Amino acid sequence: MLNEKISMSNKIPVAIIGATGAVGQRFIQLLTNHPTFEIVGLGASDRSEGKRYVDAAHWILDTEIPIKVRNTVLIGSNAEAMSKLPTPPRFMFSALPNDLARDIEPAFAQAGMVVFSNASYYRMGQDIPLVIPEVNWQHLNLIKAQREQRGWSGGIVCNTNCTVSGPAMSLRPLHEAFGIQRVFTVSMQAISGAGYPGVPSLDIYDNVVPFIKNEEEKVEQEAQKLLGKLGASSIEAATFPVSAHCNRVAVIDGHIVTMSVELATKATAEDAARVMRDFRCTMTAGLPMAPEQPIIVRDEPDRPQPRKDRLSGAGRAAGMPTVVGRVRPEPLFGDYGVKFITLAHNTIRGAAGGSILNAEVFVKMGL
Repeated sequence: MLNEKISMSNKIPVAIIGATGAVGQRFIQLLTNHPTFEIVGLGASDRSEGKRYVDAAHWILDTEIPIKVRNTVLIGSNAEAMSKLPTPPRFMFSALPNDLARDIEPAFAQAGMVVFSNASYYRMGQDIPLVIPEVNWQHLNLIKAQREQRGWSGGIVCNTNCTVSGPAMSLRPLHEAFGIQRVFTVSMQAISGAGYPGVPSLDIYDNVVPFIKNEEEKVEQEAQKLLGKLGASSIEAATFPVSAHCNRVAVIDGHIVTMSVELATKATAEDAARVMRDFRCTMTAGLPMAPEQPIIVRDEPDRPQPRKDRLSGAGRAAGMPTVVGRVRPEPLFGDYGVKFITLAHNTIRGAAGGSILNAEVFVKMGL
């Protein structure tokens, strides 16, 4: 079991595994000087272990590498190495790819650490919380059944696929107010969603790639789990069907998804825009990574746009809101139809920032 020690800063000690990659860099950027969490360890692959972070990481963000981590020596991305740190971490923020997450993340949970994962491997597990806090923070309570069933004192909490974050956020208030019958979506996904180095330039320049492996299945299945109901030991998925087309486009950051939604009760486009604009979440209110307004509805006919809107929001929460625009009737569904566009920052809300907000709510709930 994890040898529990108290951080001298009285913050919760955390570590990042997969720290040199694109999402790992976002974790470092957003966790530096965080009021609740303190980075005490950075994990990386065997080829980077033992190197200083500044020497191992190809930093791709616009900001500089934070001074606090520049000279941090990378250790192995495993529970044994992390447990031997002077202050062992309680939370692990995982930016590992699926093939590594499969075996590594459960080992941390077995050692008493809580893993906030961006990998997809465990997202659809019956006892694994898949969470966007404003949408389904209650699902974090599933961690209790997970611990009992798996016999560990830590846990795994999954962040959703980056493409799902905008659609799921917009659907929550519509589902509460009107009910949902079915959803049809088309994504235009930024190249950073493929990690670094992403999509080869000769494939994406002057082009749209109309296939992203397993992406459409993730959008369809994860949306239903996110909007489902919490049971004693699993989630009862929402029953409305979701159909997705996913495309990669030549944008650096920010996933746009067009939405056509058939509601269960009649509503106008003005009604839909109003409930999305008024949507709030009391559980996330005041948390460092939580935007004051989870959904920003824009009235201009040509918004949202990734370059102009992906960093909407203020302070630490910049990039966390879902931006919605072009809310209008959907003639395919008559009086029950509405269509609109969502934009979400894929490496902030859809990855590192979303996982950090999950951890903030986890702490607030006393889990």
